[in-house]
Amino acid sequence: MNLNQIHNVYFIGIGGIGMSALARYFSVNNKTVAGYDKTPTDIINTLEDIGIQIHFKDATKNIPISFLDKKKTLVVYTPAIPKQHQELNYFLNNNFTVLKRAEVLGIITKNTTCLAVAGTHGKTTTSSILGHIMSSKKATAFLGGIAENYNSNLILGEDKTTVVEADEFDRSFLKLSPNIACITSMDADHLDIYGKAEALHESFFAFTEKVTNTLIVAKGLPLKGLTYAVNEDADYKAYNVRIENNTYVFDVDTPHLTLNNIHFQLPGKHNLMNALAALAMADVYGVETEIIKEKLETFKGVKRRFSYKIKSEDFVLIDDYAHHPTEIAAVENSIRELYPNEKALVVFQPHLFTRTRDFIDDFAKALSKFDEVLLLDIYPAREEPIAGVNSNWLLSKINTINKQVVEKNDIVKSIKNSNAKVVAMLGAGDIGVLINEVTHKLLKIENSEV
Repeated sequence: MNLNQIHNVYFIGIGGIGMSALARYFSVNNKTVAGYDKTPTDIINTLEDIGIQIHFKDATKNIPISFLDKKKTLVVYTPAIPKQHQELNYFLNNNFTVLKRAEVLGIITKNTTCLAVAGTHGKTTTSSILGHIMSSKKATAFLGGIAENYNSNLILGEDKTTVVEADEFDRSFLKLSPNIACITSMDADHLDIYGKAEALHESFFAFTEKVTNTLIVAKGLPLKGLTYAVNEDADYKAYNVRIENNTYVFDVDTPHLTLNNIHFQLPGKHNLMNALAALAMADVYGVETEIIKEKLETFKGVKRRFSYKIKSEDFVLIDDYAHHPTEIAAVENSIRELYPNEKALVVFQPHLFTRTRDFIDDFAKALSKFDEVLLLDIYPAREEPIAGVNSNWLLSKINTINKQVVEKNDIVKSIKNSNAKVVAMLGAGDIGVLINEVTHKLLKIENSEV
């Protein structure tokens, strides 16, 4: 498909993190962009600010007239959209060009030097770090999160080099044509799509076969490629890790030289691994080592990835997207590293009934490491309820003594009733919106007590 012949791009599910990056990309490239989503969000507000027309009721009458020209219009949709969606079916039934988000991303990046970051955890942070490094080479980066340095999920450069987050959900990453790729992890996830972990692994194996130049993998994964690790022998090895002024400082051995005294601000060994993966990819591409070091030191992070909402001497509130047991454990490890003597409370909103069911014991184990646990009801997203799968079931498996299921309206009260200094609010559902309200209320209470 020749995107140069397309005048209009219509997005169904335009507020999604990956969809909104594409919408912004097409808009700045002089396409007329519009779309639908269920509810307004901060991301949608930023799209409307650049002139993109968005509506929130699924009805064909809401599609702008100019988008009804099938020869000039491309329709992009996310797999999360229900099959009975009226607008989607209108476009399908009337023979418009209708493509999934991943297919469009594949078309955009196919004729570029494409650096793709895959993995069940770490890909958003890794691709954001890599995008920051590769901005020095005028690369365009499509990210799965809002990079703090750019306040955007799109780092706009030229069309010769691209950085993409390669999403395993719905096997989307098999639509890409990566030249250099990295795989950060292959933990079981999305079993509602794959059924078994083996099927998920097979999709990663298929992804590696699409890599035309260099594959880089976290050491220990059952894949052939250049390896990276922290304090273990690997092609890219980080070692001599220490903390100075709340910042990691470390050295790295690469296949051809040693980099000394690299500074990196994000906490947690998992983020060291993410930084190392991005370093390796940039090094293989040919970015100068001094630029890599400078970009790692100036990387500010990704919104909703260990993001501080409140940070004072008496109280800390952290926002994180963690929605898998491995990710929850990583957040807890980072808290213990930064605040080893402080009490930690977690507010967790489980995401999907199937994920909760499939990893119930792992969720309980990860959450039990916190001193106190507050659980919200499961966020259903695209799913219907499953009998017996609920937050009370998860609560019963958690070993922590101080634990309860709470309503959203009671979160602030429950936090204030606790003497925990560090509070982490975790999840991939609407807890990401809810935390803004919680932050506002807690700050208001804090100011009134001064």
